[in-house]
Amino acid sequence: MSSPDDEASSLLVSPASGTTLLVLVQLTSKIFTFTANQLILRGLPPAFLGIAAQLDLYSITLLFFSRESIRLAIQRQPLVASVSSVSNSHGKDAIGSKSSATKQPRTWGLESQSVVNMSYLSLGMGLLFAVILGTSYIHLASDEVSQTPSYHQSVKIITIASLIELAGEPCFNVMQRYMLYKQRALVEMSAAFIKSLVTCFIFLWAASYNITVGVLPFALGHLSYACVLLCGYVIAIRKVPGHQDFSLLPTRLHDRHSYVVNRFPWSMISLAASVFLQSIVKHLLTQGDSMILATMTSLEDQGIYALASNYGGLMARILFQPIEESGRAIFSSLLHSNCLEKRRTGNISLAKTHLADILRAYSMIAVVAFPLGPALVPLVLDFLGGRSWASPTVSSLLSLYCLYIPFLAFNGISEAFVSSAASPLEVRKQALWMGVFSACYVSAAYVFLVVGDLGAQGMVYANIVNMAVRSIWSFSFIRSFLQRCTLALRPSELLPRPQTLLAGIMISTTLMRKGAYGLNSGDISGTLMYSAIYIIIV
Repeated sequence: MSSPDDEASSLLVSPASGTTLLVLVQLTSKIFTFTANQLILRGLPPAFLGIAAQLDLYSITLLFFSRESIRLAIQRQPLVASVSSVSNSHGKDAIGSKSSATKQPRTWGLESQSVVNMSYLSLGMGLLFAVILGTSYIHLASDEVSQTPSYHQSVKIITIASLIELAGEPCFNVMQRYMLYKQRALVEMSAAFIKSLVTCFIFLWAASYNITVGVLPFALGHLSYACVLLCGYVIAIRKVPGHQDFSLLPTRLHDRHSYVVNRFPWSMISLAASVFLQSIVKHLLTQGDSMILATMTSLEDQGIYALASNYGGLMARILFQPIEESGRAIFSSLLHSNCLEKRRTGNISLAKTHLADILRAYSMIAVVAFPLGPALVPLVLDFLGGRSWASPTVSSLLSLYCLYIPFLAFNGISEAFVSSAASPLEVRKQALWMGVFSACYVSAAYVFLVVGDLGAQGMVYANIVNMAVRSIWSFSFIRSFLQRCTLALRPSELLPRPQTLLAGIMISTTLMRKGAYGLNSGDISGTLMYSAIYIIIV
């Protein structure tokens, strides 16, 4: 029988290795999609990219409202069998006695069937939100957007694609439950590659025959992504332990007292309901920039901001998003596993150590990003976007976005810990605080966009304010949570060495005095030299 420390540590093994795999797969898929998108970008007007950004917002909103609260509720449930399955997958002895091992297939089947049944609520919610949001996007669009070729068809196609993607939620949640990150990563990489290939092929085909297709290639790319994702998940579900013991269709469960209509666990529904309001507010905060820009700026401005957001957020999607997802899985497993109370403090200590390690790594990235990011952006902008996108406005916006990325990273991982540690009552309190954050965000956007008239740059400043206040609240909660467990999170555990911070300040000052943040072609060699020196020092 393994020790309690081994049981807790085993919860870190699969998510930690899964993080590395997800990062590598994200990097590989982004290389393919990045290359394909470059071929499109050079011949794509900024207005079309602005409309494509609105369609992306529609898809993200539909999927987020439909599945986010359900996913969080499923992740927060105690894992009865997953510790054993993780240990067995790495060649270790199963936890527990021989008699408990004989009950594992039945436990796996019951857990998995509960997850499958709950996942179908996402599809039901998706149908409801598809009617509401789809009708709004078709009938409330401005004349400039509505008259874009294939706009209405694109909205309908993306609606269908989003529903197909929601149909894969039962498979996704079961795979996530048993930490099958390799299978999930391979499926998502394949789907992303097919999406970029379809989008690029249709666009280039239409350009070669001088056919105007508008934003239809983006919509068909979404549809191909959803179809490959669903098929891949269904195939990958065979790797789940005891997959023969549950059905991928909603199935009646025997316990009538703890299930709604004998299918949906009361505990998951209660938690999902508590999280749903918070999820809505969180989405408004996360996607608020796109919503505000869609209502207050021109399509060209939206396209320029979309370019800055896509390129500036590339590191966030490749590196930070997989770390945040696996971190949430680790924190949920450690803080909500079926362990004795006397072992709970050890699990919380492991979760705290994992959080501190990530935050320290993020601090090192921030020390590099702040000085070098704005200086190096203009060096590659001409190559990435072509002459039609090479302008001081785009360059300065991308440079500013580099300063926003560290705030995005710190907020993501801190909120992942909060969502895993908070009780249902604390989740509801956080939803109220999210309302306060929304007010701060809207106020900052008004000051920077209307009063300051800073345009897209003002939107980035407002986002920095948004992420800063949310991070401050999250760290305050984490500190209070750890203190209740007689633990502490010290600044020395999170920050890089003082000499590293000093080097960052010195290089930033030097580059600023050299004019590297307003770079022209004559400054390239000097900027690269200072950048190389700084990286060596760090």
